[in-house]
Amino acid sequence: MTSFEDLAPHENALRGSWVEVGAQVQADSTCGRIEWLVTSRLERLKANPSGWTKLYRDPRDGRLWELSYPMSEMHGGGPPTLTVVTKDEARRRYELATG
Repeated sequence: MTSFEDLAPHENALRGSWVEVGAQVQADSTCGRIEWLVTSRLERLKANPSGWTKLYRDPRDGRLWELSYPMSEMHGGGPPTLTVVTKDEARRRYELATG
């Protein structure tokens, strides 16, 4: 798997896109980075009961990140989005007892 940059302190959202390459649609490099982050760098904490969002923690700084697929009109919810969420948002969305 390709290596990407870790999350920087100033980053608070990554939004992937799908791009047309000839007759095909492919994920852009941001989609690749999000996939790399959630499989190689971030700690998965919990999935929302709907299954469409997942909560992660960056072990380097403790920030909470939510992986979502916000384009419900597209196949599979479209390209991924990774955004910072507050502890209160995480508690509410994921029914966490502590955080």
